[in-house]
Amino acid sequence: MSSSLIHGKYIIGRVIDNDRAEVIENGAIFQRDGKIVEIGAYEDLSGRHQPDEVLGDGSHVVVPGFVNAHHHVGVTPVQLGCPDSPLELWIPHRLAARSVDPYLDTLYSAFEMIESGVTTVQHLNTHCFGPVEPCAKNAEAILRAYRDIGMRVSFSFLIHDQNHLVYEADDEFVKRLPDELGRRMSEFLATLHITAEDQLQLFEDMHARYSGDPFTRIQLAPANLHWNSDSLLEKFAEYSERFDVPMHMHLVETAYQKEYARRRTDSTAVQHLHKFDLLGGKMTLGHGVWLTDTDMDLIAETGTNVCHCPSSNLRLRSGIAPVNQLAERGIRIAIGIDEAGINDDRDMLQEMRLALNLHRREPGHDTVVPTHCQLLRMATENSAMTTPFGAEIGVLEPGRAADMTLMRWEQIAAPYLDAEVPVVRALLHRAKTSCVDTVIVGGKPVYRDGRFTRVDKEAVLEELAASLSGPRTSVEEQRRQIARDVYGHVEAFYRDYLG
Repeated sequence: MSSSLIHGKYIIGRVIDNDRAEVIENGAIFQRDGKIVEIGAYEDLSGRHQPDEVLGDGSHVVVPGFVNAHHHVGVTPVQLGCPDSPLELWIPHRLAARSVDPYLDTLYSAFEMIESGVTTVQHLNTHCFGPVEPCAKNAEAILRAYRDIGMRVSFSFLIHDQNHLVYEADDEFVKRLPDELGRRMSEFLATLHITAEDQLQLFEDMHARYSGDPFTRIQLAPANLHWNSDSLLEKFAEYSERFDVPMHMHLVETAYQKEYARRRTDSTAVQHLHKFDLLGGKMTLGHGVWLTDTDMDLIAETGTNVCHCPSSNLRLRSGIAPVNQLAERGIRIAIGIDEAGINDDRDMLQEMRLALNLHRREPGHDTVVPTHCQLLRMATENSAMTTPFGAEIGVLEPGRAADMTLMRWEQIAAPYLDAEVPVVRALLHRAKTSCVDTVIVGGKPVYRDGRFTRVDKEAVLEELAASLSGPRTSVEEQRRQIARDVYGHVEAFYRDYLG
C-alpha cells in the first residue's frame, strides 16, 4: 500500500454552483493506493496520517485534474503542412500529411496536456482505415503511450461507413472527376475501406481487453451524421447499452453539416439521432456549433451532453457554439482542445480562458455569460462525465481517484493580487503552464517539479523529429499528389452547397 499527503495553500475540491467553489485554505488531501481517503485542514490530516510521502509544501493551489474531452492527434496539422481553412476544405489538405509514428505522436501531445494540468483525455482515434490489423496495432501503440506516461485515457475509433471525402456517396463524387483522377481516387478510397462490422469488432475486442483497467477505458464514437448511414446508426444504441459505454459523436460542426442533415433527413441532425434512441446521458455531441433552439431544447430534455471546442471552431472557420444558450437550459457542457488549441498546442488553461472570454462577446449589462466556476466545472467534472470514468474523476472528494494538479500560487498571484480576488477567478485569468508544478494521476506524480517522472521528454522529441526528418515515402508522395489533384474538385462541390 502506498500513500501520500498533498498539501496546498488552497484546495479546490469542486464547483458548487456558477459562482461558488469548495475551497479549503491550508488544506490537505490524504490518498492511499490512488484513492482519496480524506480531505481537510493540513494541521488535522498531518497529525492523524503517516503518509509514505508529502507532495506540495503548502504554497500551491490544488485542483482536480483537467479532462480534455475531445482529442485526436499529436503533431498538429499545421506542423504537417496543412493550413487552417474551412473544415470541408481542410479534410483534403489532411490527406497530404505525412504518416507519424502513433506512439511518439501520442506522447508528444500527452506532454503538452500534462504540462497544462490534464490528467485524463478522450482520445478519438481518426486512424481507422484499411486492413484491420494495422488499425489494431495503431490503437495499441496509442494506448501504450498513455500507459507509459501515466495518463488516464478513454479511447474510441471514429466509426464510419460512408462519404469519406465530401458530403455525398464516394462513388457519386468519383463519377464527376476526370477519368484518370477518378480511377486513382477509386483506388485510393479502396485502400481506406474497412467494414462497419470490422470496426465494431475492433471495439468489442478492445473493450474486452481493457475491461477492468483502472487507467484505460474503451467507448464508442459514431463519427458524424454524414459519415454514418442509418443502418449503422441503428447499431450504436444497442452497443452502448450492451457494453455499458458512453458515446461521443461529432455533430453540426459547420453550416455545411447542418445543410447536409436537412437534405438527408428533412429535419436536423439532432432530431434524426433521436429517432435512433441515440440522445441521452450516454451521448456527447462534439462541437454542436449549428444547433437550433429546438435542438437545444431536445438536448436538455434528454440529458445529452455537448463538448465545446472553441479553438478548433475558430481556426477552421466553423463558427461559435451557442454555449450561453446551452448553459441557460442546464445542459452539461464539457470542453475539448481537438486537434490543437489557438496556440497550436494542447494547453487546457489557454482553452478555458478562450472559452471564458469568447462567450462574453455579446454586449449589454443583462446578458448571461459564463462564469469562472462554470469554466472550471466544464474542464473537470463535466468533461469527466462524458467518459467511461464518469464520477470516478473530476472532483476531489473521498472515494474518487487521486487525480489532481498542483500550481504555484505565487506565480499566479505575482507581482500583486488583491486579497479579495477569488481563487478560481485568479486561476482562470492568470494561470499558465509555467505555473503547473506537479500532476498526479492515481496518486502517483507523473509530472513533478516541472519534469516528467516516467518518460524522457527530450529523448522522445528527438526521436520524433528524427522519424520525420527523412524524405517522404512513395505512399506519402502518392497521397500528397492525389490530395493536390482532387482539392479543386472538392472546392467546387461545396461552392454552391449552401445555395
